[in-house]
Amino acid sequence: MMNLDKLIEDRESISKKPFPIPEKELLARFEQLYTGAISDVLREFCLLNQSLPPYLRPLQEEVTVAGIAFTVKSAPSSLIRGEMDFRTNMLEAMHEDAFIVYDTSRDEEATMWGGVMTATAVSKGVKASCIDGCIRDTRQIIEKKFPVYYKYRSPNGSLGRCLITHFQIPIRICNVDIKPGDILMGDIDGVICIPRDIAYDVLLRAEEIRENEKKIFGWVAEGKGVREITDEGGYF
Repeated sequence: MMNLDKLIEDRESISKKPFPIPEKELLARFEQLYTGAISDVLREFCLLNQSLPPYLRPLQEEVTVAGIAFTVKSAPSSLIRGEMDFRTNMLEAMHEDAFIVYDTSRDEEATMWGGVMTATAVSKGVKASCIDGCIRDTRQIIEKKFPVYYKYRSPNGSLGRCLITHFQIPIRICNVDIKPGDILMGDIDGVICIPRDIAYDVLLRAEEIRENEKKIFGWVAEGKGVREITDEGGYF
C-alpha cells in the first residue's frame, strides 16, 4: 500500500510558529524593504520558487505591503446554491493584517474581487489581496487605496460563474506553495511568499542586505570602479 504520510505532512501541514517579535512590527519592517532583496535572501535558503507569477500586477504601484497569508480556493462552476453562505463564512473569517490570496483554478471569466469585497476588507483591517484572475469595480478599489494584485479586469460577477470551495488551506499558484500564516509581501515588482517558519530570519538577512547596498550605492557615487567595489565585497 502506498505510504503518503510524508507527502501529506509536507503539503498540508500549517505552521503556527510564533514570531520572536510582535506581528505588526514584523510586517512593518518587511514594508521597509523590497521584494528583490527578499527573493535574494530566499535564494540563500535554497528557495527559488517563492515569487508569484509576473503577470500578477499591482493596481497601486506606489505601495509596499506585507501581511499574513489568508488563502482562498475557487473554481469555475455554474452552480449557485450555497455560494453566498460559504462566501459569508469566508468573509467573516478574514482577520486584521491578512493578505488575501486567491487560487482561482485559472478562471478567466468570473471576477473574485470588487468594490464591496474591498470595503469589507478595509473595515476588517485586511492589508491587501492578490487575485490569480479577474477583478472589477476598479475605481471603487482605487478610491479605497487598497492594494490589489491581479491578472485581468472584467465586469463579470462571480455568482453563477464560479464557487469558492475552500479557504485557509494550502494552495498553489503556478509553482508557488502558499499556506495560511505565511508572510506575503508585495511591491511594484510583484508578490513574494515567505514561509512562516523562516520569516524572521529572512527579515534580519534582508535588512542586512539593505545596509550593504547602501554602502555599494555610496561607493558608486564616489566614483569607485567595478573591480574596486567587488574587491571590497560589493556586488552588482
